[in-house]
Amino acid sequence: MKELSCLASQVQASSTMAIDALAKQMKADGVDVIGFGAGEPDFNTPEHIKAAAIQAITGNVTRYTPASGTVELKKAVCARMKADCGVDYKPTQVVVSSGAKHCVYIALRALVNPGDEVILPAPFWVSYLELIKMVGAQPVVVTAQESAGFKMSAQQLRDAITPKTKALILNNPSNPTGMVYSREELEAIAQVCLEHDVYIIADEIYYSLLYDGVKFTSVASLGEEVRKHTILINGVSKAYAMTGWRIGYALADEAVAKVMGNYLSHSTGSPCAISQAASVAALNGPQDEVETMRQAFEARRDYIVERMNSIPGVSCIKPEGAFYVMMNIEQLLGKTICGETIHTCDDFSSAFLKHGLVATVPCSGFGAPNFVRWSYATSMENIQKGLDRLEQFLAGKEH
Repeated sequence: MKELSCLASQVQASSTMAIDALAKQMKADGVDVIGFGAGEPDFNTPEHIKAAAIQAITGNVTRYTPASGTVELKKAVCARMKADCGVDYKPTQVVVSSGAKHCVYIALRALVNPGDEVILPAPFWVSYLELIKMVGAQPVVVTAQESAGFKMSAQQLRDAITPKTKALILNNPSNPTGMVYSREELEAIAQVCLEHDVYIIADEIYYSLLYDGVKFTSVASLGEEVRKHTILINGVSKAYAMTGWRIGYALADEAVAKVMGNYLSHSTGSPCAISQAASVAALNGPQDEVETMRQAFEARRDYIVERMNSIPGVSCIKPEGAFYVMMNIEQLLGKTICGETIHTCDDFSSAFLKHGLVATVPCSGFGAPNFVRWSYATSMENIQKGLDRLEQFLAGKEH
């Protein structure tokens, strides 16, 4: 048989999905596993959003919509982005698709030619690297050190740009680090992009989850020229606990939005009509439950950071947003725990799951090989138990 696509063959499975699937299988087999893997809120979708979906079903809102989303949802997106992020867009500049990840892919499809370079700050969300490769582009990874708050500097960006550079993927607040770029840091990065005519694919899906009074700045709000160079990525999954509803959206200059819409029309067609109706209710309705969830995440973050930094052998810096913490395991490398030698973060996560019954995500796939990601989008009870098991595991005790 002829060989498979060389582009498709380069794509690796998601490490976050793999660890989550393994933990779920162990749970199904009756093993008492605590999962800190997948990045989705543990809260239920608010009732008024579910009610809107039920109303859509009973009202027969079950047919195809325009490929890039309904006008009603696009208007709701524009209004919410204006209210929350201070950015002005028209409905014709909005593209709705099946999740924010899908929007990143479609944005890359609209912008990138095979052989172009896309700059990716590390640590990065595992899918970004694969998405870049899927469109035939070359990822250029720029490592941001823990000592720099896991944030890429404008000078690092400038040094990475070549004549082949087409775009930068900027995730703010960040998955997996939870760190947030300040307005001043974004202004410096945006200025470099303007100087070199580089697009910014700005994934701001966690913008509503910030802590300690940190103020969010959307890169698209930094001026008209910056906005024209930006493809803004967002969605309803994190803020409204709607991961399974699969609605994301991109906001861009009309020429870019048109190309993205054309691509959607021939690849997936429209997103789910019922999910779109529910998303309108989410964006237009009361936002108090978003704040309730944010406060819960902040309390969990405070506990997990303080407790983790009190455990010998591991450490973390305090994230400013999202719901992840990066645990530094450098002190554990080369050591033997519960009969397992820890050479890498993958070794640690595998041994911790096997002997401690806790699922975490090794960050080798995130461009941070000496770190393990914990998601605190789980109950405080689970967080406490998970950290108890971490202490026991590091002491060489089986759970």
